[in-house]
Amino acid sequence: MGVHEEIRDLARLARGAAVELAVASSALKDAALLSMADAIEAQAEPLKQANTQDIAAGEAAGLSAAMIDRLRLTDKRIAAMADGLRQVAALPDPVGALLGGAVRPNGLRITKVRVPLGVVAIIYESRPNVTADAAALCLKAGNAVILRGGKEALESNTAIWRVLQGGLRSAGLPADAVILIETTDRDAVDALITADGLVDVIIPRGGEGLIRRVTENATIPVIKHYKGVCHVYVDVSADLAMAEAICVNAKCQRPGTCNAMETLLVHEAAAEAFLPRVLKSLADAGVELRGCPRTRELWPDAEPASEADWDAEYLDLILAVRVVESTQAAIGHIARYGSAHSDAIVATDIRQIETFTRGVDSAAVFVNASTRFTDGYEFGMGAEIGISTDKLHARGPMGLEELTTYKYIVYGDGQLRG
Repeated sequence: MGVHEEIRDLARLARGAAVELAVASSALKDAALLSMADAIEAQAEPLKQANTQDIAAGEAAGLSAAMIDRLRLTDKRIAAMADGLRQVAALPDPVGALLGGAVRPNGLRITKVRVPLGVVAIIYESRPNVTADAAALCLKAGNAVILRGGKEALESNTAIWRVLQGGLRSAGLPADAVILIETTDRDAVDALITADGLVDVIIPRGGEGLIRRVTENATIPVIKHYKGVCHVYVDVSADLAMAEAICVNAKCQRPGTCNAMETLLVHEAAAEAFLPRVLKSLADAGVELRGCPRTRELWPDAEPASEADWDAEYLDLILAVRVVESTQAAIGHIARYGSAHSDAIVATDIRQIETFTRGVDSAAVFVNASTRFTDGYEFGMGAEIGISTDKLHARGPMGLEELTTYKYIVYGDGQLRG
């Protein structure tokens, strides 16, 4: 059997499971999620053993330290996966929620009701916790999910998937509600994104190359989770101690994530007082600095920033730094080079804050807080499918509601149209 037919067969299994999930009760779905959480915790050691194989292979292949960090499963991250499953179970079930309605003059009662998308395919790289997060959210929203992780996390993803399927079976739901594509054949992606009639939406999470490939070749709707070129702008009115702490956190807490700061923008009137102190803290934390000419005057150890640095998603301990003349100039820089993901202003001047929050067209705009908070877990969603940089259907962290659509149910008592 060729890979294309193999993928279509898996999609047919998922389609069959989606029919059952669409009418499954909230209690049944929640029981499955709790069973899956218990199983994750009970199988922590086997999960870490499988992850050790991926880590060893990644190090041998020369993956960066930041990518290895994204790949690693620790006790804390395994516990967070289980906790995420339980949090999703505790959230209100979106399926069946009444979104609106009206009674027409002819007596027809029109209702707008939230329903599952159907079969969701998620293509992702590196982070094995996505396997559990995606399964949890899709299940609660009544969707079957097909997962295609990166080859660097194959052993980890497979181990997590098998644990999740056991939880589904123990709750009486179809195991095919969560399907993992185990082949690393690149043709599997092409087969998945062209499975019209079997898969309802594709959600790619990963590097720029993956997103472009999927978007350009898919014959199924795509919700893009594009790169995170995130900015922190420090205004002249900023509390500099707060700004320093936010910048260090946004860059260094987990540099391999899409919500980490990649460019620091500083108002020219604050640059002399702020840049030497914050760049020392960042350099002490191991950050490689690339700056504009004014930045290099204040911090000569910075490398000259090239044009390519301004729209780079480093996913590493590398930071581009630019001095700008105003809040409006910061907004202009973000409009030109940003990716509409997450951007922050540190300021106390309410006029500058309002100018920034209105002018920056990103999925998440922060005031006096780190961009690292753009995350479904931090937003109270339990987990997330990813962070959409699209504007249609879903934007920002995608939780349960973003994994549904709606339909109209119309009640009558024999009305005929004249």
